[in-house]
Amino acid sequence: MPFDNERFDRVYSMIESMLVTCGGSPDGESVGSGTKRSSVSSGGRPRDCKEFLRRFVDNGILARNLEDWFEELTENSASKAPKFDVPFELIDLQKFDYALEGVSFQQLIRMPTAVSASTSGAVDATAYLAIEDFLHASAKGLWEAFWVQDEAMPFYVACLNNTNLKFYQAEKAIADGKLGGLCAAALMLKNPRHPHARWDDILELVLLRPDIRSFTDGNDCKPSLAIISEALFFALRILLSRSLSKSNIPLSLNSVFVLLVDSEYGGVMKVEGDLSKLEFGSSNVYECAAEWIKKYARVAVSPIDRIWNKLGNANWGDVGSLQVLFATFHSIAQYVGIPKNSIEDLAADHSSRLQKRRNERQLGDTRMNGNGLFRFQQRGLSPEIVEVQEESNNVECETLMTLEVGSVLWLEDSNWKNGYQIHEVLSDGEIPFYIASSVEDGGKRLFLYVGSHHSQLEPAWEHMKLWYQVQRQTKILTVMKQKGLSSKFLLQLSASGRIIHPGQCRRPSSGGNCDHPWCGTPILVTSPVGETVANMVRLGQFGLDEAIRCCHDCLSALSAAAAAGIRHGDIRPENVIYVKSGVRQPYFVLIGWGHAILEERDRPAMNLHFSSTYALQEGKLCAASDAESLVYLLYFCSGGVTPDLDSVEGALQWREMSWSKRLIQQKLGDISAVLKAFADYVDTLCATPYPIDYDIWLRRLKRNVHEDDRGKEIDTSS
Repeated sequence: MPFDNERFDRVYSMIESMLVTCGGSPDGESVGSGTKRSSVSSGGRPRDCKEFLRRFVDNGILARNLEDWFEELTENSASKAPKFDVPFELIDLQKFDYALEGVSFQQLIRMPTAVSASTSGAVDATAYLAIEDFLHASAKGLWEAFWVQDEAMPFYVACLNNTNLKFYQAEKAIADGKLGGLCAAALMLKNPRHPHARWDDILELVLLRPDIRSFTDGNDCKPSLAIISEALFFALRILLSRSLSKSNIPLSLNSVFVLLVDSEYGGVMKVEGDLSKLEFGSSNVYECAAEWIKKYARVAVSPIDRIWNKLGNANWGDVGSLQVLFATFHSIAQYVGIPKNSIEDLAADHSSRLQKRRNERQLGDTRMNGNGLFRFQQRGLSPEIVEVQEESNNVECETLMTLEVGSVLWLEDSNWKNGYQIHEVLSDGEIPFYIASSVEDGGKRLFLYVGSHHSQLEPAWEHMKLWYQVQRQTKILTVMKQKGLSSKFLLQLSASGRIIHPGQCRRPSSGGNCDHPWCGTPILVTSPVGETVANMVRLGQFGLDEAIRCCHDCLSALSAAAAAGIRHGDIRPENVIYVKSGVRQPYFVLIGWGHAILEERDRPAMNLHFSSTYALQEGKLCAASDAESLVYLLYFCSGGVTPDLDSVEGALQWREMSWSKRLIQQKLGDISAVLKAFADYVDTLCATPYPIDYDIWLRRLKRNVHEDDRGKEIDTSS
């Protein structure tokens, strides 16, 4: 007879309870001795949770306990469906769509049959096989695109049997005649210690129903009570199993995604909540679960959208599939951490891929339509649809700005002409920049930024970003140079000017630019070169020592700039670099001065996570704004919880709550007492006109910076 773990746990719990009643414990010590773990104080709640989970097996009873809640939600609703938040905003799905443009998902061989599913009234076997393939292809494509390309993914897919709540491979269940018991599929984490699937290894669950759209109510295409309550039932079981797990599960796993699909359509439901608020002591587990869901759970439900076409092929680029893929992406990230390639990095290549496709289709700009994307042909008395002959469509595209490794750019400055060779092509998540070296001095690496061409529309976001990155930053760095600001922690202007394009320049004598697409394009060259803090955090290289040094070095840069009346206004992880190459002791440099404040009319960049309180409230900086932004940078980069902020009001509320509850000081206090003290000091200055005393904090931080061999050095702190 096989060993029954659940039966053993129940018997052990009974014995333990009897011993506690008699004044003893299973390990031979009394409860009051204090030398052993107390089953009342530390073991009681996990034991109650396990018992709760054992009795929590019927989703129908839970649905009946949630009926009044659904009635309240639908009372003020125009449709019959309850109103829930959506798990993903459309703009986030669009950015994710851009990131997936270069990702190839495995072609599905086994596909669901929509016709048989709609006529039989039951989920066809092909649907379970197809959803296994779909989940596997989704996870594999996302894993290779965002995390590791050359390693096997640590996940697999299994199907859930509703009668015993255990997992099986779909093929085996179908072969054994257990198709009728299958109700869901799950993406699971491979666990070598437990080869049989466990509930705490579930990344996300997929509920399969014969016709999911028949369960929707109203015009919102949202699932009905029957579907949502069943999804809530399984979501709560997953959360409870995670809380009981002895595996190394991240504490942040207090949310779970449940996918709702059939052979054509699908949607996403996200359930999140603090299980410490769930009361396990009641005799009615379903009332307790319903009460927790009503009061403490945050439920978000997406509309039901098409994810398969009529032939059963996955529509990878449609909104329905994007929602499912995005949920899978977040589920993977919960377990394995921040991806190596971020969504922003992959989405940044959207413009270049779009331009490449235009070139392939010969839709580049022409002189006939210089500001547009397409060539308009003048035809008289032509029908609505005109067949264009292949040979007549050979448009000669002008030379486009394509910079890659090995390219050489020549820069025309007021004093000289110099060439720069591209060594690396980088991106800050939105616009490209380059690591280059001078043709005359190939040993020194430099940052090179290329601005927008004069013919491009300025209101376009990427061109405005380039304008701040190149033209305005050139102005700021020039002012710094003229004022004699000198600090190794400040970005240095190496060169600036205009591109010298190939061929003869027919620039008018009155000024302006010729018709070459490169003519007049501005360039900025700066030094030194280093790795951004954003990338260091992504790679897990921003530790305790780096946080203290970053605070010191950035304050040094801010102090030097403030002495000349300049404030940065855009402090974030992408605008701080770590310089290691060619120096005895690595240090941080503050870059990205395009939004710096020179005069009263200048406005800082707005960032919901890093902008200061005063900047968000008034749209300008006060004396301590940069220091406040620096504290947020240190907090988030050192592992502080990143909130979901979607409005200025929400960002201000988060700041007020974080400072009042001293969450930021507590986090920085884990790193260093001086960082905690600095956060306390900045807290007293938030949104006030009082200037910051840089010198005292630079001296304190200097004493906490660990250096192997200081030797003879020049103090640039003041």
